Amino acid sequence: MQFGYSEICLAHDTGNRHPETADRIRAIRRALAKRHGASYIDPKPATDADIATVHDSEYIREIRDFCESGGGNWDPDTVASTNTWEAALASAGLAQWAARVAVNGASGRQTPFSVGRPPGHHAVGDDAMGFCFINNAAVAAQTLIDDPDSGVDTAAIFDWDVHHGNGTQDIFYDNGDVLYASTHEDGLYPGTGAIEETGAGDGKGTTLNIPLSVGAGDAEYLHVINTIIRPVIESFDPDLFIISAGFDAHRHDPISRMRISTEGYALLTDRVRSLASDVDAGLAFVLEGGYGLDTLADGVSIVHETFDGRKPLDHDGEPDKEIKTLADDIRTTHGFE
Repeated sequence: MQFGYSEICLAHDTGNRHPETADRIRAIRRALAKRHGASYIDPKPATDADIATVHDSEYIREIRDFCESGGGNWDPDTVASTNTWEAALASAGLAQWAARVAVNGASGRQTPFSVGRPPGHHAVGDDAMGFCFINNAAVAAQTLIDDPDSGVDTAAIFDWDVHHGNGTQDIFYDNGDVLYASTHEDGLYPGTGAIEETGAGDGKGTTLNIPLSVGAGDAEYLHVINTIIRPVIESFDPDLFIISAGFDAHRHDPISRMRISTEGYALLTDRVRSLASDVDAGLAFVLEGGYGLDTLADGVSIVHETFDGRKPLDHDGEPDKEIKTLADDIRTTHGFE
């Protein structure tokens, strides 16, 4: 597994009491250095033109000016500093790098992990929110689709962050070239991601929401991947498969109530790796949330270990009946069995 990282991502200063701090990246790097001796690629940042493929030009000018004038609270949750826009461009560039490495057939496909911040999946086309300024995964997907030399005509984004990626959904809601699938805690911020939100126009049927009840853990997540996400992505058959990889559904994360274990993330990783191989899609991971420093570092490390040859432990737990009913409802909504 290759890792992308840019030092400027540490300069996005949110203050010591904010959940999304540079300590998150430092914790990941410490864990990878201690356990794996990981090395990093520092690619070029995204350009304004890249960002404008998914964000409004007026918003880009407004947020850039806001940061360059010293920043502050964009909204109660989303804090910017003087260096935030530069960090956001670097974070988006890392996601682009990951996507390009994933689909690069010339050197053999490899699996990259973009370790950047600020995260991106809440950023909508014309606004920042939820700690996010640029939608990194969306920029990566759209810029490769727009590049005639990339070999990417379609992309799937699977968002396993505990929060619904309303920004990614919003950006691609009427776009048939990108499938967005999300598992998230039902009712948690930002309150979007209902089963009935399935896309519109050319994108009808290319939004897949799986709102899980509080307390869902390894068995429940594996059930929905095996019975819902796999058949939908197999049918869509993307060229590029991006994981919006938040680790805040971990059972010890401080801001969620879900129950995924560290081993559960190894199992999820194994499932998406197998799925990407089966549909012959380049697979890339883009960091989103995760706010317990130890659990975040353990999550990223277990993804790496899984690609490095560690076999996940077998899991024979049964999902609860509510999740099975939910899966049936989603299959009915999307018209597949």
